[in-house]
Amino acid sequence: MLNNKTVAVVVPAYNEETQIRMVIESMPDFVDRIIIVNDCSKDNMADVVMQYIAEDKVDKGSIKNIHSKEHVFNAYDRAEKVLLEQSKKEISLFNPHVVANKNEDTDRIILINHTRNGGVGAAISTGYKWCKDHSIDCTAVMAGDGQMDPAELESICRPVIDEKIDYVKGNRLIHRSAWLVVPKVRYFGNSILSILTKLASGFWRVSDTQTGYTAISKAALNAIRLHEIYRSYGMPNDMLVKLNIAMCTLREVEIKPVYNVGEQSKMKVFKVIPRISWLLFKSFFKRLWIKYLFRDFHPLFLLYNFAMVLGIVWVPYLIKVSKAVFLGHNVSFETLFAFTFLSISAFQSFLFAMWMDIQDNERLYK
Repeated sequence: MLNNKTVAVVVPAYNEETQIRMVIESMPDFVDRIIIVNDCSKDNMADVVMQYIAEDKVDKGSIKNIHSKEHVFNAYDRAEKVLLEQSKKEISLFNPHVVANKNEDTDRIILINHTRNGGVGAAISTGYKWCKDHSIDCTAVMAGDGQMDPAELESICRPVIDEKIDYVKGNRLIHRSAWLVVPKVRYFGNSILSILTKLASGFWRVSDTQTGYTAISKAALNAIRLHEIYRSYGMPNDMLVKLNIAMCTLREVEIKPVYNVGEQSKMKVFKVIPRISWLLFKSFFKRLWIKYLFRDFHPLFLLYNFAMVLGIVWVPYLIKVSKAVFLGHNVSFETLFAFTFLSISAFQSFLFAMWMDIQDNERLYK
């Protein structure tokens, strides 16, 4: 516990038989539960974890599932009753899984086995679901390959515990060693995705969007639909969009970039970037419509959409002007005027919308 608040760490893992030992053995004492989600591994990782569970003698007390408790509702609690019933039913919407523990309420190490490979995002959402159902106050995420320094876990969790920040992300890029340690291909890919994620999520001051070293509050877990979290490597980006729509606060904490500790990356950067870019494109419009039209109207909704419409109308004129320049032909005054007017108007509308977006979301960055 930290400050009398329960702390759990979700560890998504796939074929980490050799690395999972280091993750378990180096976990800080204040962690109440270690939730290892085995994403249908083909090695003996599950057996290794079960051995640790059998030998673990640490008593962190009992943490019961909220669905196993008796709840008394009055006439004014219908909304709470509906939410509890929905929480119980939604388990079928997650990737199929089985909890391997015999003493789930008291074991410190919890092993959840996916019966079908779902991806890193699916593994994290399964772990989040367990923590949500057991009312964990602060839930962190650490990779199963040992690429995150456990000594930094407390600095990740403290803002959630002590200051009621909803979501805390580690930031490797502000560490003074980042340019020297982070592989250049990953640094480049991270930079591209960070720019796109700023626009899509509304968290304009986030710089290391791809790090998975995070901590989330109980309130934030209850504010988003966990089963809808993107199931692959775009999970950190999708998570930011969902949290922004839910008006959750965020903070970044400096962490060390860690590489070459025995991990084997399963991510192909140039394959992942196009996929995540498309996810962010769709997420941008989802955030725009849900947050700034349906929930609380804001003028930036009109400006963003106006810029998009003008941009689409501008494309045919761009093609005409480009052809004329390439072929050496003259361009009519009407075409040139429309080309110039539409491009300037679209650009100005987009900039004004972006400025309003930055100003509106400044309150969420703590």
